[in-house]
Amino acid sequence: MSSYTLVPLITSEQLKTRLEGIVDEIRQAMPVNDLVIIALLKGSFVFLADLIRLLYRHGIEMEIEFMTLRSYGDAAESSGTVTVTADIETNVTGRPVLIVDDILDTGRTLKKAKELVLARGPACVKLCTLLDKPSRRVEPIEADIKGFTIPDYFVVGYGLDYARRHRELPFIARVQMNR
Repeated sequence: MSSYTLVPLITSEQLKTRLEGIVDEIRQAMPVNDLVIIALLKGSFVFLADLIRLLYRHGIEMEIEFMTLRSYGDAAESSGTVTVTADIETNVTGRPVLIVDDILDTGRTLKKAKELVLARGPACVKLCTLLDKPSRRVEPIEADIKGFTIPDYFVVGYGLDYARRHRELPFIARVQMNR
């Protein structure tokens, strides 16, 4: 692994404050009765945990599912190919679905996840991402609800990783490669 430095980008306090706003946006954007939340693993797990606890505090009951799609491996660049390594088991037919992901980057992963879910006949599908990096988009897809828009940095923390490291950070940092 190359030598790098972590430069803080979004603080724990900023994350906590923005989560409250995200919950309000979810409640306005879609029906929440019989809600199914599908988290895209692995990067979204910290964001998901905080989000669902906050939704619960606002009286929203939900069913939680997980889907694992892979496009990065151990690299800092996407391979361009999205593969499903674990699918959901819940029947989402006729139910509102919120897909939660850590970051909307190229759009390939969220596009694939949304296509897979839409094929199962949900009442609606909304996309919620913690981070949005529009400068890297190659697929025409946008999140319905997003936490923060960031520049073209490779970021870690709050569930996001670099080669399976730094997910535990309570903040988000950009990875700065040392020369």
